[in-house]
Amino acid sequence: MASDNSKPANPVPEQPSAAPAEPKVRAEKLQAVRGMNDILPADEPLWEALEDSVAGIMRAYGYQRIRTPIVEPTKLFVRGIGAVTDIVEKEMYSFTDSLNGEQLTLRPENTAGVVRAAIEHNLTYDAPRRLWYTGPMFRHERPQKGRYRQFHQVGAEALGFAGPDVDAELIMLCQRLWDALDLGPVRLEINCLGDAQERAAHRSALIAYFEAHQDQLDEDAKRRLHSNPLRILDTKNPAMQALVNAAPTLSQFLGQASSAHFSGVQELLKAQNMPFRINPRLVRGLDYYNLTVFEWIAPVGGSELTICGGGRYDPLTEMLGGKPTPGCGFALGVERVLEMMRQAESVVAAPLCDVYVVHQAAGSSVLALQVGERLRDAGLDVIVHAGQGGFKSQFKRADASGAAVAVILGEEEVARNIVSLKWLRETASIEAGEQEQVGLDEMVDVIVDQLVDEGDDLDGGSMIEALTLDTDPDEADPQAVPPARKSLH
Repeated sequence: MASDNSKPANPVPEQPSAAPAEPKVRAEKLQAVRGMNDILPADEPLWEALEDSVAGIMRAYGYQRIRTPIVEPTKLFVRGIGAVTDIVEKEMYSFTDSLNGEQLTLRPENTAGVVRAAIEHNLTYDAPRRLWYTGPMFRHERPQKGRYRQFHQVGAEALGFAGPDVDAELIMLCQRLWDALDLGPVRLEINCLGDAQERAAHRSALIAYFEAHQDQLDEDAKRRLHSNPLRILDTKNPAMQALVNAAPTLSQFLGQASSAHFSGVQELLKAQNMPFRINPRLVRGLDYYNLTVFEWIAPVGGSELTICGGGRYDPLTEMLGGKPTPGCGFALGVERVLEMMRQAESVVAAPLCDVYVVHQAAGSSVLALQVGERLRDAGLDVIVHAGQGGFKSQFKRADASGAAVAVILGEEEVARNIVSLKWLRETASIEAGEQEQVGLDEMVDVIVDQLVDEGDDLDGGSMIEALTLDTDPDEADPQAVPPARKSLH
């Protein structure tokens, strides 16, 4: 008799259980280096307004742009700025090139770099040079509002000019820029640092004076006493202000030539009705400065800050291995000037475009791109909708773009070879919200006629020609703040 618990002839093997899924690990979110900031599209109108104004004013004074590397040999700054300075001792981003062992540094300032370039390429062999630059600089210091590890400067350098006239010219150039940007109150302070022998005599007197009062010096001042006593005069320590105010002044040691140069600067500024204040405590921590020094001081974010500083640096070219060449220049802090522009609300963000093209019909993408190119050929700024989305969502984007008009390509428009125009902003003769249909061949002229001011004198030229002709930059008013971007509004 067969057993009831007999096993089947071909048993099915048991399946191994699936291993539990590994939890998905999210990639680390990376952020910018502290003190090095992204410049986002919302800030771009301010940057463009400043950069355009600077370019126009530099051109008006005959300054040519120069672009130098952001990485330079470390010894350029040690030799030019001075080994015993805060910049070289504490603030430079320096590293060793792993390929060849060369000591390199991210530039903390650009005067030394411009002079290095002038020497290397023999720029002043036949005539003096007026040069300007803009770009990022780097200092390894504690980030705070208005002071960043990567910051930007605009600077001008006049090489080969020995007289006080170019000193005054650079100061006047700055004033024209402040006026163009409508910055509000900016105060000019000036001083004279004399020549090397006069500074040496003043230095000896300072050392003797501070040695006699060593018990009142803080640790920073004691460290600088014999290496860079001028920097003690720039102390921010309230407990030392009375001591510093009673210290010997450089003006007591100026010779006839230095005094005459400084008097010449003052006379030129007075002739231009430019107010200034002589600040005998205005010094420079950089070794290459001599004679005239100046600073522009303004209220920024509730504090008085220096937004621009400059002066004469006649010894620098020879210090860097070139032939003796006088020089004078300045650098302004872009971020601080931008903050003042924000405070003054002197720049209004322009719309992203003049025309926004919305489309949804089958095969409309090709026509939409063609329409966009036709409008751009007429000098208009155009955004063509890309990707999916119904008319409702497209119109939201069109309105947010600031466009004056939306060009609509639906099924009817594509079939009849026309476009619909919906006016999103009021013009001289059309109310916002009005809509009309026009032929493709008429579209450009209809839009241009509405967007160009009816009062413009086009001297018989067509609307489209007026839009496509660029303004001659040499005829631009250097005091006018250019728009943040080209716009027909």
